[in-house]
Amino acid sequence: MPSDARRPERPAFITVGLDARWLRRSLFIIVAAIILWQIIQWSWSALAGFAFNILLAFLIAISFDPVISALVRRNWKRGLATALVLGVVYLISAGFLVLFGSLFVQQLGQLASSLPETVTEITAWLNSTFGLAIDTKQAVDSFVLTPEQLGNFASQWQGGVMGLVTGVLNVFVNLVVIIVFSFYLAADAPRLRRTIASWMPQESQRVVITVWDISIEKAGSFVLSKIILASISSVAYSAFFFLIGVPFWLPMGVFVGFVGQFIPMVGTYIGLAVPIVFTLTVKPISALWIVLFGTAYQQLETYLLTPRLANRVMSMNSGLALAAVFIGAALFGPVGAIIGIPLLAIVIAVAETYGHRYDLVPELQRKGEYEDPNDPLRPA
Repeated sequence: MPSDARRPERPAFITVGLDARWLRRSLFIIVAAIILWQIIQWSWSALAGFAFNILLAFLIAISFDPVISALVRRNWKRGLATALVLGVVYLISAGFLVLFGSLFVQQLGQLASSLPETVTEITAWLNSTFGLAIDTKQAVDSFVLTPEQLGNFASQWQGGVMGLVTGVLNVFVNLVVIIVFSFYLAADAPRLRRTIASWMPQESQRVVITVWDISIEKAGSFVLSKIILASISSVAYSAFFFLIGVPFWLPMGVFVGFVGQFIPMVGTYIGLAVPIVFTLTVKPISALWIVLFGTAYQQLETYLLTPRLANRVMSMNSGLALAAVFIGAALFGPVGAIIGIPLLAIVIAVAETYGHRYDLVPELQRKGEYEDPNDPLRPA
């Protein structure tokens, strides 16, 4: 047998070559993707404030659409009905700012300046009353802005009068954007809906119409009822706080009114806790009057105001609503905490339309589990 027959055959070498055109095309796609991503990030950072203003304008538009639609059904022109409804709302808001705006800002400033003394007195009272060992300095640092934080805030307003004018101008521009677009979205909603749907096939057009109508009919009524209840509550609590001499009665009353409506389950307790804490260091008996008035007003709201204003609106799971508040606050700050529930209301309204619920088994239909008469799972 030949010697070379015993040798294994060596595999042939394979030469790999890169296509210059493919390489250039790949590099171009990668560089273009990076540049496009940078442009998207820059555009979003520049337009995020504007997009948020449009979102607020949309929520305002759907909130008052039930009233506008009621006037349209009475043969009013939609533009005139929108001008009347939103005009009255904005005039009332402007009147409140003219009458109480300076007082509101003044009391907020006094509230901020009094925080160190108030926190010190509260911690001293807690330590002496309950035998606690709360570090007063640490408590003050937790609730009060440090000099470094004040310096960072002041650096944003560099330029003296020019910086102040710029800040006021930005606020004015944002208000104009919200007012103009809320009027446009409310007055021109039917034509805007047709324009958006015209770019879609007919199957998608039906989805757009359904989602739009649901958002306005259910979520809009929900938001409107909450705004009315919060306004009534703010007026009632502010007037009561003024009568019993609660410090900073105006911002306290507005805080209790809106927090109690837009933060479910614990909103009322959080809202009342703040004025109670401030009155404990000044006039402790006022804390008792606040608790009694809060209890009485809750009964009035539950059995008289809510059935009249919110009896026909959609129900919402309290846990989901609370999560929406915290998520909104994390994304957009205090304003996000308020708009979190309206956005959740839109999502739930759409989900209830396209979703499907099943009958519960007898074990889940026990007596006493359905305390809310508006619970969608409540047996007939």
